Amino acid sequence: MLFICSLADAQTSELDSHPNALNFLVMGDWGRNGADHQKPVAAQMGKVATKIKSEFVIATGDNFYPSGVISEFDPLFKYSFEDIYTDFSLQWDWYPVLGNHDYKSNPDAQVAYSKISRRWKMPARYYSKTFSINGDANQQVLIAFIDTNPLIPEFYKGEYSKAVIGQDSTAQKEWLNKTLSNNSPSIKWKIVVGHHPLYTATEKRRESYDTRATRNSLKSVLDKHQVDAYLCGHDHDLQHLKPEGKTHYFVSGSASEKTPIGTLPISKLALSDYGFMVFSATANKLYVQVVTEDGKVVYNTELSK
Repeated sequence: MLFICSLADAQTSELDSHPNALNFLVMGDWGRNGADHQKPVAAQMGKVATKIKSEFVIATGDNFYPSGVISEFDPLFKYSFEDIYTDFSLQWDWYPVLGNHDYKSNPDAQVAYSKISRRWKMPARYYSKTFSINGDANQQVLIAFIDTNPLIPEFYKGEYSKAVIGQDSTAQKEWLNKTLSNNSPSIKWKIVVGHHPLYTATEKRRESYDTRATRNSLKSVLDKHQVDAYLCGHDHDLQHLKPEGKTHYFVSGSASEKTPIGTLPISKLALSDYGFMVFSATANKLYVQVVTEDGKVVYNTELSK
């Protein structure tokens, strides 16, 4: 189901290129050994990345189904990642965050894999990086990659507890506040990437314990620092939501599975389909395009400074 409620947003079938922008892909919920449409989505990602000259890929979590990986030598790194995303245009840096399925085994194995793979860039369970726009250090995008799992109280019991216990959620939020406090004039956009949504039109998760916990923990931080966009996965669909405030919320979690979705009054896009998103940042515009596995651009929008 596709839902568009703004005249500034458009449905189209042609991918727009922004050659002077910082271009990157956003995908999530993907590692299934190539099953459930993972391969055709990966192939389409390669085609799009080639056309737009994508500089990196953001993975919004649940990187390895069904239960994460046990070590940096787990075969799933080969079968679900290296053997699937083979296009040359996808050999650049990947910046993943951890999802709840990644917490079922050893989340730190994904951190350790950064020392084995040239393109896998997860230096810690949460981290940040600034990216220059078109090579200009005076025009940058600040992206904070966070771990939402320790922010959910229910995860400290049950199947996630072993990997969550010992994590200091207060320390992470202090780090996030400090990271987002960077008010350098060169920072044109502030983006936060996590696995769990603060808002979602997926009916079973609109007010589920994990959605509520993530929103209660992060909303005030995003508002305080005037974050431009929050990117996540967890729900296996493609969404753009705009509640009150500055921050736009994007869900990109259908790189290998799709599930039914409804709409909310704050929904600008609610789509149950396999696909991913394309982000293109200039100093004054942040362009977003949604691409399905068959290469159709089904939605685009832009954020302006």
